[in-house]
Amino acid sequence: MPRPSLRTRSRKRRRVKSSGGRVETHYGKEKTGFSRCARCGRALSGLPRSNPSGLRKLPVSQRRVERMYGGHLCHSCLRDLLKQAARDI
Repeated sequence: MPRPSLRTRSRKRRRVKSSGGRVETHYGKEKTGFSRCARCGRALSGLPRSNPSGLRKLPVSQRRVERMYGGHLCHSCLRDLLKQAARDI
């Protein structure tokens, strides 16, 4: 029986024949969650749903959104903060 962390359907399973002739089950990694906005917690659009090692393999332009606070705030929270900053000036 597999260990408890592998008894979940969120891991891909692959049946592989080993060199000894036995058929084994290889388990893939679980998908990571979406990046979230630091202010409201909404899932950020435009960012890949990938683990850190997968993000390192991407070019910088695909790792984050090219605007202020890209990758940290969603568009609506950024809009509210910019409005507030303009009113405070």
